[in-house]
Amino acid sequence: MLFLVLGKGKTGSLVAEIAAERGHGVRCLDIYENRNASALTAPTLAGIDAVIDFTAPEAAVENMRAVLALGLKIVVGTTGWYAQLEAMKAIAERRGGALLYGTNFSIGVQKLFRMTAELANLEGYTFSVAETHHTSKVDAPSGTAHTLQEIIEKAQPGAEVRVTSHRVGDAKGEHVVTAKSDVDMLELRHDAYSRRGFALGAVRAAEWLAHQKSGVWDFRDVFGQL
Repeated sequence: MLFLVLGKGKTGSLVAEIAAERGHGVRCLDIYENRNASALTAPTLAGIDAVIDFTAPEAAVENMRAVLALGLKIVVGTTGWYAQLEAMKAIAERRGGALLYGTNFSIGVQKLFRMTAELANLEGYTFSVAETHHTSKVDAPSGTAHTLQEIIEKAQPGAEVRVTSHRVGDAKGEHVVTAKSDVDMLELRHDAYSRRGFALGAVRAAEWLAHQKSGVWDFRDVFGQL
């Protein structure tokens, strides 16, 4: 397959590296080479099986608009743009494009989401979420923390789930879900030792998306099919 990776930051560069390791052809564009999605034209995207975006929220929205408008496929690992999700779905439906997005492409984190859904069924507990990332991460709380919060609040209607964020050095990503009662405390924790888990998940997502027709999917709903 041939993938176009948008973003040459730490994660984007690792995505390109892993895609090549898995035998795929890879092209890369950084945010300056693709300012305002100007490089995402039909000739540039000819022969591309899927685009993989790890840029910034505003750039990701412009990139999605361009790719989906051409009826092509894009995996978005960038977070912080979800207020535009319905608009992106509309473009994908209208133009026959395909979008796969997720707050976290780590398979371990996907398991954390499922375990949190089970934990959240406990009665008599107060829930909270804490997350720690590197100092250059733009959005806070992280998209993953928001997802954990949503999972708990869905199971506990009316509950207020406190989310705290920390930005420390080059932290790869830590998420802790805590459930406290008068008699005990339970914790679910995921620590990322490197960005490789996120990058590998994104490449596997692109491999999956390349075989799909038009549509919009949340990685949480399809990771079991990879």
